[in-house]
Amino acid sequence: MKKDPAALPFDWLVPNWPAPQHVRACVTTSSAGNSESPFAAFNLGEHVGDALEQVQRNREYLAQALGCQPTWLNQVHGDCVVEADATQVLTADASVTGSQNLACCIMSADCLPVLLTDQAGRCVAAAHAGWRSLAAGILENTVASMQVAPERVLAWMGPAIGPAAFEVGAEVRDTFIAQHALAEHAFVPSVNPERWMADIYHLARIRLNACGVTAIYGGGLCTVTDPRFYSYRRQAVTGRFASLIWLAGPAS
Repeated sequence: MKKDPAALPFDWLVPNWPAPQHVRACVTTSSAGNSESPFAAFNLGEHVGDALEQVQRNREYLAQALGCQPTWLNQVHGDCVVEADATQVLTADASVTGSQNLACCIMSADCLPVLLTDQAGRCVAAAHAGWRSLAAGILENTVASMQVAPERVLAWMGPAIGPAAFEVGAEVRDTFIAQHALAEHAFVPSVNPERWMADIYHLARIRLNACGVTAIYGGGLCTVTDPRFYSYRRQAVTGRFASLIWLAGPAS
């Protein structure tokens, strides 16, 4: 990851990946916002119990700071991908757009955000890839919705629950292995009987590779252990941070 102090107001992050220059991306953190404890301070989720006026102030500041219009989703851990729309909140777990200054936006607090673009920067997409959405095919559907050859797609994986913190039951492991045999390598036994530690980054790579995407970046930032990020596993009553991607200009 690298910081861009000229563009980011606090300790927000930008992906370190070879996307075209006019493709912009950002991950917010919990610092320097309007929300009060336990949502302190830059919570962007309206559904977590925070005061709505504080969330709205945070969202307005986000749009102002980035110079684009975030598009919000009602995320339901499913497989639906929609065209990014700033006029309404659509129910989906991924969005895609070829419009300028319209940001595809995913909120999370342990689930894996995946940002995507093509090598020419003609479109961008963002996917909410928690394990349920991963198993449902959200990444495959998002890549297909971009309508470009998969080998021309770049993917970046944002902060998510790390493999040392993500304990799951055997039914989760069985679900992924039934779909992709290679998924067996994304699980190691937990110290707890009949439980497994899952590597969501590895699971996402397997599924992206399977649909033809090989240019995959990011991964490794654990929301549970990194206090910059909200984590539902660490604290059930908590906020949501956002991962955004947008086109700041036309493709060259």
